[in-house]
Amino acid sequence: MITRCKIHWESLLLLAAAAALMLAGCHSGASDAAERNQPVIPQIIHQSGGPEMMQFQPQMVPGSRFVDVRQVALSGVLETSGQVTFDDRRVSTIVSRVQGRIEDTRVSLWDNVRRGEKILSLYSPDFMTAEAELLQARTTAKLSGAPEMAGGVNLADSLVSAARRKLELLGMDDADINAIKEPSPVIWMRAPISGTVVDNKAVRGAAVNPGDVLYSLGTLQDVWITGDIYEDELSRVAVGQQLEAVTTAYPDQVFHGTIARISPAVDPNTHTLQIRCEVQNPGFKLKPQMLARIKIVTRPGQALVVPQDALIFDTNSYYAFVDAGDNRIERRKVVIASWSEKGLARVISGLRSGDRVVTGRTIQVDSLWHQALGESS
Repeated sequence: MITRCKIHWESLLLLAAAAALMLAGCHSGASDAAERNQPVIPQIIHQSGGPEMMQFQPQMVPGSRFVDVRQVALSGVLETSGQVTFDDRRVSTIVSRVQGRIEDTRVSLWDNVRRGEKILSLYSPDFMTAEAELLQARTTAKLSGAPEMAGGVNLADSLVSAARRKLELLGMDDADINAIKEPSPVIWMRAPISGTVVDNKAVRGAAVNPGDVLYSLGTLQDVWITGDIYEDELSRVAVGQQLEAVTTAYPDQVFHGTIARISPAVDPNTHTLQIRCEVQNPGFKLKPQMLARIKIVTRPGQALVVPQDALIFDTNSYYAFVDAGDNRIERRKVVIASWSEKGLARVISGLRSGDRVVTGRTIQVDSLWHQALGESS
């Protein structure tokens, strides 16, 4: 009986030992498999005075591959978006030239006015003083035979001219100066141009000082549309070039104009520059701040394009992984623009025709890049 029990316990111990060995073997096999599946972190190559590079081959990230950056033809029509603004050569402001008070106003914001129309009456003792000086000079000229000055100029006439000039500098119109019969501290200020009141700061009873802007007037007979073009399109446009503009407010009406100005400066962030187009505005339909689509007929050009999935957006910029040769890639900042063909992006800077970029699994390649940077730091 004792012998039988002893054999039984020995069998159990042997089975437990075998199970432990099998379990240990399974753990060892799983660890080996995990090590085999763990991706190898490539090396980052730091260059003195040059860009950082990473050792890379497409088989390191299955599904990735290299494609060429290429040039494609642009059409003979250059399109861009723009915004309608006043032609600042046709904008005029009415400024107070004296210290005083606004007595009355006749126009409000967005009213249309004619040149010479009375729009605001202004009280100031400076007007009364200057008018009294003019009346006194006129009286002196009539009653006394004033001697001539050097050059044959009559002294009395000179005093009258000086008094008139003073009133003109205070903002009085010639017709109002001629109509002066007695001194008055109130004068009417008149519209210097025909147009629309686009800014109104005049309030009845308000005090004013020299230099205060009371009104701004603008005309909509011709307007400007300011738009952006990319720097590689600059050679395709010129001052005087004909264009067409269409707005969302009047999608069936085409407005015609010409390029009047081209900005001398390029925005370093977007690599764009502005063009200013002088556009005819029949019926005053185009209003400031309206958006418009501009079409300029020009010669065909070339654009650099890259697949959209070759780009990675990080923080506030796009990046592409460029083949640098010798199984190395460079992470390079790229400036892009919108492109009408699906799946492609237009490159403004950062890449050249013939460059080879990684596409297919760019997100995984970017993750590998950051892991490699972390390993190298």
